[in-house]
Order: sequence, then structure tokens, then C-alpha cells
Amino acid sequence: MNLTIENILLVGSILLFISIIAGKTSYKFGVPTLVLFLGIGMLAGEDGIGISFNNPQIAQLIGIISLNFILFSGGLDTDWKAVKPIMKEGFALSTIGVFLTAIGLGTFVYYVTDFTIYESLLLGSIVSSTDAAAVFSILRSKNLALRANLRPTLEMESGSNDPMAYVLTIAFLGLVVNQDQGLVSMIPLFLQQMILGTIAGFGFGKLSKIIINRIKLDFEGLYPVLVIALMFITFSVTDFVGGNGFLAIYICAVFLGNQYLIHKKTILKMYDGLAWLMQIVLFLTLGLLVFPSQIVPVIGIGLVISLFLIFVARPVAVFLSLIPFKMKLRRRFYISWVGLRGAVPIVFATYPLLAGIDKANMMFNIVFFISLTSILIQGTTLSVVAKWLNVSIPSSQKILTPSEKFLEEHPKTEMREIGIANGNKVVGKQIVDIEFPKTAIIALIKRGDKYITPNGNTVIDADDVLIVLSENKKGIKKVFKALNIREFSAA
Repeated sequence: MNLTIENILLVGSILLFISIIAGKTSYKFGVPTLVLFLGIGMLAGEDGIGISFNNPQIAQLIGIISLNFILFSGGLDTDWKAVKPIMKEGFALSTIGVFLTAIGLGTFVYYVTDFTIYESLLLGSIVSSTDAAAVFSILRSKNLALRANLRPTLEMESGSNDPMAYVLTIAFLGLVVNQDQGLVSMIPLFLQQMILGTIAGFGFGKLSKIIINRIKLDFEGLYPVLVIALMFITFSVTDFVGGNGFLAIYICAVFLGNQYLIHKKTILKMYDGLAWLMQIVLFLTLGLLVFPSQIVPVIGIGLVISLFLIFVARPVAVFLSLIPFKMKLRRRFYISWVGLRGAVPIVFATYPLLAGIDKANMMFNIVFFISLTSILIQGTTLSVVAKWLNVSIPSSQKILTPSEKFLEEHPKTEMREIGIANGNKVVGKQIVDIEFPKTAIIALIKRGDKYITPNGNTVIDADDVLIVLSENKKGIKKVFKALNIREFSAA
């Protein structure tokens, strides 16, 4: 069955509907939704009901667009206060850890297959990073609460380690195609990607905040659209100047997620939904690209490589990269276990296909099998292993991220009416610029005889009376501090 303009929407919507319904019940049986999305794509493909899709270039494009949304959504949901204490550990895992995983697995592949050393290292590089889509999706859908800084460590690693894997993939692909180049050529490429990606991420993050809060759009629904435009600009401009776009959009999103933004609640809700949509589209597309009949011949070698990655290469890389840091042994073991591979390695595996190297098809099928087994083996056992290693805590003690706190409907137990005197520093400012505490909201503004329902771009006037709701008295104290009012005074 060939996809045409007439039936692509019908087929796509049916597959999307089936994926959502399947995902709704999947966790009752302990199966990650990502596996089901892949499975549905495979069943719909040429070896299944007959949808013909054999275009790695389109799959790669869909993959890059989807990863933009997934990484950006994950960045928006990242609590900077939680990430800051583990920055060094996260950086070590996302660079040294990825490099050691690629080298260790690549060396093993060289000895158990007929791949050349560069082809083996290319395969190792493709699957060297943990997958942000898999980690964000499974950790959050399982509502898994982890001790200390484990969760921010895992999410930071998965959100920031793709640049290293991408550089290694491109570098070793270049060595496979042009074997006269040396390994030293990788160093400038890596430094360029990381440095420019980091600078662009922070730069576009600050610029995006100014644009979002100052542009004053007439419709609230346009703000999420504006953020999408800024996201793609960040990625494409960074890539154009030679930096890593994936790193840039993740840093940009982390910055924005921890700032005061107009209509932030609307933006966060939309990105949460779009991230799920993009995960479904991405995994369905990659499932369509795979021919199950071609997977069968590589099951044996694929399983050997996958088990080596899970039980040897990943743990060794984690333990070596975390040597300088104080961390309990069981936490290191858990970080090793959450080395989920998912869509990112499969997307990276399309690069050898497009380059036309001899063993690209076999490499792609092995990578697909590794991702599938990783999600099945590790993804289904995250909760069990967390309890076994005693690194999980009761869900009632779970520390929420800023967006989870923001979106969660907390009961408000304190209310104050606060008058704003003429001459107060907040007069003439938008609410978004006041840096209002996250534990409180301005529910209404009484202005003369009128009551106004405020949003982020509402300007505070002299003699306004703010009706403030807070979770507790401590939050009210922070409100008075933000409003530059030293003593409690009711209007």
C-alpha cells in the first residue's frame, strides 16, 4: 500500500488513534508505550498490512523535528535548583560516559563481528547516549520518585548527552567513508559543537525570554506558537554556525523553564501534549522504516551486543566517569541501569544509510534491535530495580519540578488583599517582571469598582488591590517581599 495525498491523513490518524488507545492500557501489563508505538509502526509497514515507507531521509527529518520538541519539553520541565548541584556529575556522564560507552562497545563489536574497527566504533557511537524521549517518558509516566538527586542527574544526562553521541557518530562515519583521516580530527569538531551549542543555548534563552514577555500578542494561544518558532530558530541557527542544535535547545528550554514568562501555564501544557505527539509520530515513523523480516537474521548478534551494552559497557562507563565524585554504590548501579536506548540511536542510524556505506542496513537493524531490547529489559524494570537498590521513595514524598508545581492544582490555604501604594516599585510593571513566588498567585485585581482577572502581561497600577492566594503563610511573606512591602497590610 503506497501512501498518497488522499490517504496519508486517514492512515496517519488511525495509527495515532490506535497508539493512544494502546498506550492508555499498556502499563497495566508493564509494557512501555514506546515499545507499542514501535510495534504498531512495524505492523503497519510493508511486512505487515503493507504501508510502503522506505525513505531514511524523511525519517531523519521527522526524527530531528520530533527530538526538538521532546528535548525542549524536557528542558522546560527541568528544575534548575535540582540540576545545579549535580552539574559536574551530569556533564561527566554526558561526555566522558558517552565516549567510554562508544569505545567499549565498539571494541567488543569489532571482536564479535566482521565489522572493521571504524565501523564497529561507529555502531558503538550511534548507541552510546541514553535517549531523552525514553527517559523522560518512562520516568514521568511511571511517576517514579527517586532519592537525593538521582532523577535530575538522569534527566540532565539524557537531555545533554546527544551532542557527544552525534559528534562521535559524524566523526566515525567520516572515518569509515574517508579512512585517510585520523582520530585527532574529532577533537576540534567536538569542542566546536559543545562550545557554540552552549553559548547559543544561553543566548537564545535570554533573547527568547525578552521576546515572549515584551511582544504583547493579542491572543494567548499565539504564545505557544511563538515559542515553537523560537525553538526552531535556536536549533537551526546554532546548527548553521557549526554548533550542536540539540544541546542549544535543551539549554534554552532549561533557562526558560526557570524564568517568569507570560502565559507560562499555557506554554507548558501545550508542550507536554506536543512532546507526547512527537514521541508517537517518531516511534511510528521509525517502526514503519523497519522491515521485521530483516531484523530476524541479526537477532543473535544483536542480543549479544545489547546485553554487553546493558551489563558491561554502560556500567563500566558510568563507574569510570563518576570516579571523582562522592556517590553511594547503589546509586551508581541505578544510573547504570537507566541507560535507556530509544529513538535517538535509530535516528542516528539513518546517517550511515544516507551515506551509503556497505553495512549500513545491517547496522541499522542491529541498532533498532538494541533500542527495542533496552526499552523492554530496562524500561520495564526501572521501578523494581529502584526498590531493590533502595533508591526510590514513596510517591507522597516526591519533589515536583517547577512545571509540575505550576500545573498541579494545589489547595490554597492563605488569602490576602494587598493594596499597592503610589510610588511602589512594582507600579507600571507587568506581573511577569515582579518575580512572584511560585507558591502563590494573584487571583484577582480590584481596580476601582472593577475586578480584573490578571495574566502575566497585566500591568500593576497605583491603588490596585491584589487578591493573593498562597499555599501557606511563608508564601505570603514572599509575596510581600516581591511587592516591596515591608509590613503586612490589608486593603
